[in-house]
Amino acid sequence: MADLLNIGLSGLSASKSQLSITGHNISNVNTPGFSRQDASQATRTPQFSGAGYVGSGTTLVEIRRSYSEFLTSQLRSSTSLSSDVEAYKSQIDQLDSLLAGSTTGITPSLQKFFSALQTAAEDPANIPARQLVLAEAEGLARRFNTVSDRLTEQNNFTNKQMAAVTGQVNRLAGSIGSLNDAIATASANGKQPNDLLDARDEAVRQLSTYIGISVTPQDDNSFNISVGSGQPLVVGKTVSQLKVVPGLSDPNRHEIRFVSGGSEQGITSQITGGELGGLIRYREEVLDSTMNSLGRLALAVSDQVNTQLGQGLDLKGQVGKALFGDFNSSALMALRATPFSGNPSLSAGGSTVAADASLKITDTSALTTSDYLLEYDGTSGASGYKARRLSDSQPIDVQLNNGALTFLDKNGRDQGFTVQVSGTPLAGDKFSLQPTRRGATDIAAVLDQADQLAFAAPIRAESSLQNGGTGVIGQPDLIKGPSPIDAEALSSAGLNLNVTVSADGTNYKLNDPLPTNWSYIDANGAPTTTAPSFILGTTNSLRIAYTSGSETYQFQLSLSGRPQTGDTFSLDFNQTGVSDNRNALKLVDLQSKQTVGVSFDADGKVLAGASFTDGYGKLVERVGTLTAQARMDSEATGAILKQATDNRDSLSAVNLDEEAANLIKFEQYYNASAQIIQVARSLFDTLINTFR
Repeated sequence: MADLLNIGLSGLSASKSQLSITGHNISNVNTPGFSRQDASQATRTPQFSGAGYVGSGTTLVEIRRSYSEFLTSQLRSSTSLSSDVEAYKSQIDQLDSLLAGSTTGITPSLQKFFSALQTAAEDPANIPARQLVLAEAEGLARRFNTVSDRLTEQNNFTNKQMAAVTGQVNRLAGSIGSLNDAIATASANGKQPNDLLDARDEAVRQLSTYIGISVTPQDDNSFNISVGSGQPLVVGKTVSQLKVVPGLSDPNRHEIRFVSGGSEQGITSQITGGELGGLIRYREEVLDSTMNSLGRLALAVSDQVNTQLGQGLDLKGQVGKALFGDFNSSALMALRATPFSGNPSLSAGGSTVAADASLKITDTSALTTSDYLLEYDGTSGASGYKARRLSDSQPIDVQLNNGALTFLDKNGRDQGFTVQVSGTPLAGDKFSLQPTRRGATDIAAVLDQADQLAFAAPIRAESSLQNGGTGVIGQPDLIKGPSPIDAEALSSAGLNLNVTVSADGTNYKLNDPLPTNWSYIDANGAPTTTAPSFILGTTNSLRIAYTSGSETYQFQLSLSGRPQTGDTFSLDFNQTGVSDNRNALKLVDLQSKQTVGVSFDADGKVLAGASFTDGYGKLVERVGTLTAQARMDSEATGAILKQATDNRDSLSAVNLDEEAANLIKFEQYYNASAQIIQVARSLFDTLINTFR
């Protein structure tokens, strides 16, 4: 009877445990990361009798969870990839809307500015038209400022979000370390602590949403987790930390540092995956280059417009004033070159000053959209400096000219800026060079007097009233010269061109030689040895140059018709050119002139370049292309994540219908085991009654 009773009791115990496990599954149907559990049963050791071995009941061998390391690992990697793409996409969607918007982008303001210039050029003496140019210039500058502010806000958000995400990473790493310790202790008895394992897997999955990780299982069932290029974030119960700090090269651009014990290591460039990886990837691939592209465009607009105005005369006959502010002020130059915060320190008590630097823009058309790294190794002269262009990691040749460092790429192309190092540089000093980063932030319209807009050209041409021929001289075009021009020098630069027709009556020449300081030049600006010869009755182009001190002015004009010997044409300073709009038309032409990112071949011909509108259009196009790619990536990674989740859930998730069936099954098992006990009791009662 006792054997039968024990068999029934073992069945009751096993059925009760199975019911508890089923109830545990049902109650955790909505618990994130929970894996369905079941129990494996085996027969107890049978007892030998004379007729053979008699069974002694059942026992639970193991409570298992439905789990696949492969499916779980696949879910982690898919989660990390999807979070990376979603963080990247959320930021670039905002940027795309900002740059391409009809009310928020730069293009509408550019078009309004040049439209106002066109209107003013049609009537250069019209003060209201000139006032409109000033107003649209101010609107354009403010639009640059506003877009730059939005980009700065995105950068600040990225910094704050990096700090918030890093906090979550540290919290989850701490939880995983604690779970590792609890799991290792619980596993010492040889059995799996299923709920602790599920909790750790879920914590690891959550960690992968924030940062890309590598998971290495250990013999004691603990996990070692590494980030970046293998930095150990969690080793058993030992947990390291990540922290966000201002960048060494740019305090406004935060970096991630790995902290283990008393040592720190910068790992920003090594982080991939998760929300943190997506934010860093967006900043490096899109945000930085966009700020630089926008800044380069603002610098080009400011430089080209101011330079052209400096080559003209205003309504008072004065040299034109700058419309936009000076981008090479000492304050702005200092902001473009930043010493690293980790540069070597000078010895205490010395009278020397730590090295600093300032960056001067010399040619806005040659600027790239890259930042640069300048390093000093302690060697005297230019050879002590090494530079690298960060956009493509190309080394840049550094030369020293008149105390300033100039920068040339491997093709000998100037990078458009110089750097002046002050103080005492030490071996190991580093400087971050950002030529264009602040261009859109600092642009401002500074001219407030409409009559000071220089719409007139500096030199005018006239035909003598006593000319007997039909020769016509075109108005001279200043094709090369300083900006601003020297009005005093040009006011004394009068020139009379006298015509001499050849004996056969087919050709004619002008003065040979020209007066002092004047010379005929060829298409490359080089002086010619003899005066050019022109064919009567055709339109001819003439290039001449005027030299005053160290400055040279090159002019181009046309001669047409049939002049006679003795006819005279004069060139004089355009003192009273109130209705002259030649310089205004040149300002209008800047809209389509290639002035952004220009490169030249060996002969000085333009190989590549873009106008203001095209330069901005390329920026919008690039961001739009990256946005479209991010949206496609989002759909793809979302589908991959869903598939990975479904695969994991198909094995590990709780199915309520199946669990309901198990409840009925194990309830019946329980009732049947109870019936065995009832039979044993009846047999025992019968046996007792036989002895009464």
